[in-house]
Amino acid sequence: TMLSARSRTLSLARQTATRAMSGKIIEFGAEGRANLLRGVSKLNDAVSCTMGPKGRNVMIAQAYGAPRITKDGVTVAKSIEFSDPMENMGAQLVRQVANNTN
Repeated sequence: TMLSARSRTLSLARQTATRAMSGKIIEFGAEGRANLLRGVSKLNDAVSCTMGPKGRNVMIAQAYGAPRITKDGVTVAKSIEFSDPMENMGAQLVRQVANNTN
């Protein structure tokens, strides 16, 4: 019974979508992809409003000094940081791709 209880525990551990090991967050499956996509979508919403001839101004709060007002999508993308680490990772992926294509 001891062996079967341990094997059940291991199988449950394999099924969980999120694991935290030594300060790192590892997510698998649809839940992990959904969290990354949420960060990409939030970044897209913030940057897309600056695009085109009807682009709008975006105000960026800074830790020091007055807030910055800009229409530049690159500046907006570089200044965005999310509190959720997986959403932040999705936004970082988009930033890296944008930097590599230029």
